[in-house]
Amino acid sequence: MDKAILGIKLGMTSIFDESGLSVPVTVVQAGPMKVVRKKTVERDGYSAVLVSFGEAPKHQNKAEAGVYKKANVEAGKVLREFKFADPDKFEVGSDIKCDIFAGGDMVDVSAISKGHGFSGVIKRWNQRRLKMSHGTGPVHRSVGSTGANSTPSKVIKGLHMPGHFGHDKVTIQNLKIVKVDTVRGVLLIRGSVPGPNGALVTVKQAVKSK
Repeated sequence: MDKAILGIKLGMTSIFDESGLSVPVTVVQAGPMKVVRKKTVERDGYSAVLVSFGEAPKHQNKAEAGVYKKANVEAGKVLREFKFADPDKFEVGSDIKCDIFAGGDMVDVSAISKGHGFSGVIKRWNQRRLKMSHGTGPVHRSVGSTGANSTPSKVIKGLHMPGHFGHDKVTIQNLKIVKVDTVRGVLLIRGSVPGPNGALVTVKQAVKSK
């Protein structure tokens, strides 16, 4: 992996491309990330770059405070590791900005999806409801049959049932960066990306792009 950055999802809008077509894009406030530490194979067993992003919270635990103090860099809100192909080009204390990407790059975007709490099978699994007449009873949005009584006398694993819906890590692959605005520090990514507005997103170089 050569390129990766953390950002905040600002929302969606549309812009016009060179041919005059309207293109839906998601605006991501990307970076800057501060390089806090470089992990090496000799000391840590693997090679990675530890970066921070965002403004420091009001309260911070001693472990993270010690990392920032040792690196002599300003504290951030989150710490993340990225296994770059060439970590030597990053120096401790330097900034990683959105200009590492360019228009036309293919990326994978990860974030925590919107949480919907405890949801029924219609909302969670897109099942259809029962008919609304002829003695169906007050079970129009219920689960329905969960298996036979005698054989196998149990609920089969993986059966679609009500439960916790959303708030999972979701990755959408092969999204195209339409434009990079280095002045505002934003990326315009074609289509939608996971998470609500204000969510922390990770933009990485696509792993399956040709």
